[in-house]
Order: sequence, then structure tokens, then C-alpha cells
Amino acid sequence: MDDQLYNQIFLKPRFQLEIDSSAAKVLSKISEIISLEEKYIIRLVDHHVIIDIPEKESHFWSPQLHMEVEEEEEGKAKIRGLFGPKPHVWTLFMFIHFGVALAFFIFAVIAYTNHSLGNSITFPVIMLIVLPILWVTLYWIGRVGKSFGQHQMDELKNFTESILRKIQ
Repeated sequence: MDDQLYNQIFLKPRFQLEIDSSAAKVLSKISEIISLEEKYIIRLVDHHVIIDIPEKESHFWSPQLHMEVEEEEEGKAKIRGLFGPKPHVWTLFMFIHFGVALAFFIFAVIAYTNHSLGNSITFPVIMLIVLPILWVTLYWIGRVGKSFGQHQMDELKNFTESILRKIQ
């Protein structure tokens, strides 16, 4: 995995790897490896591998790794990996971001309507200033949260690299 790409601004770093083996063989090798693993919570569903931090070490900002094994061509597989927050954390953040964007458009319409009617536009304009600041704050909170889980993400990355070395 490319460390330079891993350390960029992305909240959900990704990686991709091609293997000279069929997806079925890769999945069976992963299944063998994870049957011996005791540290992480690992689920294998169809062609998806989900690796979680153990409950006793887990916190709100703990990362999760989702790998997908796809059949590329005859005898070759591609593994796509995605490090990120657990789905409930990501969904909460996306819901809040959507709410802020929706509120921004609503206050823009209110400001335009009040301006057209000759009413005061002070409050809608204040909200049009506050909402982008709130959006940037939410992004910053996500970055800070990612830094709280950085150590665990590094552990997951090292563990994943060890699995991928055993597969190749």
C-alpha cells in the first residue's frame, strides 16, 4: 500500500492490489488466515472482508477496514480496500452534512424571498455565513476524529499488509 496516498487528505483512504490468483483462491486463503486470528474481529461475507478493532479497544473513532475481492480476468483477482470509520459514524456525519447543505439552500431561498418582498434579510444572511463555517467545522471534527483512530488504523494497515504478503 502506498504510504503517500495513505497520508493524504482523504478521510477514507483506499488501496487496490492485483493478485495472480483467482478470487475464490484468494478468499479461501484469507479464510484460512483469519480462522487463526484472535486479535481482530474479522467477518467474511461473500467476497467482502471486514476487519474491526476488538470491542475492548474500540471507541467512537475506531477505524474499520473493508476489503472486496473481485475476479478481474481468468486467474487474476483484484483486492480493493477502504479504511474508514464504522458505518454508523460515517452515516451520522453524512446525515449532518446533508442537513447543513439543505439548511443552507433553505436559508438562501428565504433570503431571496425576503429580499424580493422587501423584508429584513438579516437572519437568513447570518445563517448563510454560519452554515459554511459549521460545514468546515464538521470536516475539521472528522479530521481530528481520524487522528484519534490513527494508531489503530496503522495497526490495521500493518495487519492487512501481513495478510496480503501471505496471499501473494
